[in-house]
Amino acid sequence: MNMLRATMNATTKRLHVGIVGAGFAGLRCADVLLQHGHKVTIFEGRDRVGGRVAQSDALGHKVDLGPNWIHGTDDNPILELARKTGTRLHAWDESQQIYDVDSTLLSSEDAELYGRLLWDDGLIADAFRHSNEHKDTISPDESLWDFFTAKSKELFKDLTPDDAARRRSTLLHVAKMWGAYVGSPIERQSLKFYWLEECIEGENPFVAETYHKILHQVAEEAVAKADLRLNTRVKNVTHGQGNKQPSIQTSGADEHTFDEVVVTTPLGFLKRHGDAFLPGLKPRIAQAIDNLSYGCLDKVYFTFPSAFWNGTSSKPQSNKSTHLDAHSTTPNVTSKSMPLHQSTTSSPHPAYPGFTQWLSPTYAPSNSERWDFQGMNLAALPDSLSHPTLLFYIYGPCSQHVAQLAASMTSPSEQAAVLTDFFSPYLSLLPNYSASDPACTPTAVLATAWAADELAGYGSYSNFQVGLKEGDKDIEALREGMPDDGLWFAGEHTAPFVALGTTTGAYWSGQRIAERIVAKHSEQQS
Repeated sequence: MNMLRATMNATTKRLHVGIVGAGFAGLRCADVLLQHGHKVTIFEGRDRVGGRVAQSDALGHKVDLGPNWIHGTDDNPILELARKTGTRLHAWDESQQIYDVDSTLLSSEDAELYGRLLWDDGLIADAFRHSNEHKDTISPDESLWDFFTAKSKELFKDLTPDDAARRRSTLLHVAKMWGAYVGSPIERQSLKFYWLEECIEGENPFVAETYHKILHQVAEEAVAKADLRLNTRVKNVTHGQGNKQPSIQTSGADEHTFDEVVVTTPLGFLKRHGDAFLPGLKPRIAQAIDNLSYGCLDKVYFTFPSAFWNGTSSKPQSNKSTHLDAHSTTPNVTSKSMPLHQSTTSSPHPAYPGFTQWLSPTYAPSNSERWDFQGMNLAALPDSLSHPTLLFYIYGPCSQHVAQLAASMTSPSEQAAVLTDFFSPYLSLLPNYSASDPACTPTAVLATAWAADELAGYGSYSNFQVGLKEGDKDIEALREGMPDDGLWFAGEHTAPFVALGTTTGAYWSGQRIAERIVAKHSEQQS
């Protein structure tokens, strides 16, 4: 690397690059530029680096506020960083509990049946094939829900009409869990661009030790060598035209001129702040930002004195593995809740399954919209990483509602009380639950509330919703940026198609922009 730096310094002037945002995209972009001997200034509105890759100790142990997973293991740099830092990963055993809409527990046979119909060369794989093969002719208004509904009508034809209708209804309720993969209800998921949800091949390990070591590794060079300005909001970005250099104006009215500017703010932030770019973005880029969708995926953690649900239960349990995608026929996807493509070397089966799904409830008055929930049993993590915590994944309008609930309370104890009350209909279904038992009362509650976070763009993760006509070209337009004017964009919304909506995608996007900037100025010098 020293020889590389010497070569670059001999042939290329030392650039000064301004980067907006210190998430994975901004940090990796800075790292690569610094390695090439260039000067970097990073403006970050938060008091820390990492963006949505963040952790909290509020529960008494460290948990991730952002991503929990590494999506795909084939040539994935984030997996390599996990190995380099000794970050412990976990493979879930794919067993699950499913509580039906009336709160009854589905039998292990039924849970396995619906899991197989969805994943094992089932509806998910069918939807990917259909989207890949017919993306040019699928109507932009057709949703993933429409496809699942039509396909479900081909199933259960050997049953009576009433039994068949009941089975199809349950299957479709189970299928709604896909919303936690994209941060929006599947009724809004574009079938035309469903093919863009496929990710890197391989397994999807859970980052059991949290991302904190990986984040430190990604940020190390930038923190040590860049001019890192935390707690600094950017007000305007003026891109260069002609011989004019691009500049960044902060909320304190300071203006800084650069050779190049890289904007890594989340898509949701871009959608709300298009007027921050002066004299305005190219129409195709502004259109892409407007066209693409931005989801809301959040988490709510409940920690208890002990994992009461793991003990011997008088309630019937479904502890049988569903063997998701047993024949590896479903493309790998950005698993953000239910574990898919897990290692065969997973830990022994816990007393209670790792994954629970509560289908659209009819029994919870506080949930009139009948939002479904997915949950992970963190007590099933191995040895020292295990803690008596349940992790709920929530998405879309439910995320917004829960964020508003949390924001309406003025103290952590009030937040914990209102969130416990909202989730109590689902917690109370767990084995051994008793409202009078102190073991069943949470000791701490934590809501990520990205849906209420301005710097996150009031949400998380780009996605592709019905009505979208050129989703792939929109991504490519943002990825291209405005290089002639010194303005570039990076982030998970500009990633390679196999890494959209992932930390890997954000990392790659920052690296690619840095490489393009270096190449641009190398060509100008030659």
